[in-house]
Amino acid sequence: MHSSLPDGSQLLAVTAARDAGALLRERLDQPRNVQFKGAVDLVTDADQAAEALIASRIRAAFPDHRLIGEEGARGVGAGRPSETAPSPFGWVVDPLDGTTNYAHGYPHFAVSIGLERDGQVVLGVVYDPMRDELFVAERGAGATRNGHPVSVSTQSDLLRSLLSTGFPYDLTKRDESDALWLAFNGACQGVRRDGSAALNLCYVACGRVDAFWERPLQPWDMAAGSLIIEEAGGTVTTYAGGAWNPYGREILASNAAMHQTMLAVVRQHASPTTMTPFST
Repeated sequence: MHSSLPDGSQLLAVTAARDAGALLRERLDQPRNVQFKGAVDLVTDADQAAEALIASRIRAAFPDHRLIGEEGARGVGAGRPSETAPSPFGWVVDPLDGTTNYAHGYPHFAVSIGLERDGQVVLGVVYDPMRDELFVAERGAGATRNGHPVSVSTQSDLLRSLLSTGFPYDLTKRDESDALWLAFNGACQGVRRDGSAALNLCYVACGRVDAFWERPLQPWDMAAGSLIIEEAGGTVTTYAGGAWNPYGREILASNAAMHQTMLAVVRQHASPTTMTPFST
């Protein structure tokens, strides 16, 4: 059963993602204005320009929808749904997932646009402008890459799997991610850490990697990619195996066949503490 999306929302998300991606691609080799949000957490002028492009189109088409973007774009009601929100729909936007890569000229990054209804993601669009790969999912309608259906892998043997992850921007809080890296790296064919959670999630969806885990993350890192995985036949949960929501701070995503195996390792090496949900 297909989700009921607002008229024109998928076309808007796809067009905005492509146009923002083109902007990023054109500016990649130009001099960068880089600012620091933390010790190793960056923002560039390109992030801000891409977000402005996306946010302006969402506001023009859906002025009553909630909106939250990584670089500060906000709409009415901002992020999480509430009783006072003017609309059940909320856009969750990462105009440049992989900013550190981008700032160094490393050509691996993406635009990620998710749309949730009452806290459930119903539309996900992720665009990789360097490979011209567009991943799209609508709840109940499957997932595609450049218009062709994708599905997760069927690998169930951890030893034969390829995994992916990321690390916190806070350098003082990497002990847990280091422990998980070591645990998985010694039990699989390899672990990739390439700096874009949105693309990692899409790669699980199309079978390039078998699973992905990371915390802490932000809603814009995960919203679109989580649905793309689910619609490709995969499984998405918290580190503890609980129900995932777009305003949480962690994700464990897999091809479904390996999910219990992944959970067992994560539970052994990660703290049971639940991270504080995102708030605006």
